Amino acid sequence: MKNYINLCPHDIKLNDGTVYPRSGVIARVTTSFTDFNEDGICKIKYGEVENLPEPVENTYYIVSALVLAATDREDVIAPATSHPAVIRNEAGQIDSVPGFVMN
Repeated sequence: MKNYINLCPHDIKLNDGTVYPRSGVIARVTTSFTDFNEDGICKIKYGEVENLPEPVENTYYIVSALVLAATDREDVIAPATSHPAVIRNEAGQIDSVPGFVMN
């Protein structure tokens, strides 16, 4: 059986009612910015992933899509927020996802 550790800043709920509570550790991608141009626009540069633990056997780390995109590790997954089976509330916010995606 696999373990799931949620490194997002919020709980993750699946459509079947399973909830993965936040662990208290948040994986993030570092960022840096250029100066704003005359149109008020700057460029962002993404850097290293922070707070992603070393791999542990039989463990998946749940992270944001941005963190997932910044790593090629096979133990890192993200909520499938763009999947057609996502359930949204009346305000259009995601209530639950059908599962996870990986690279």
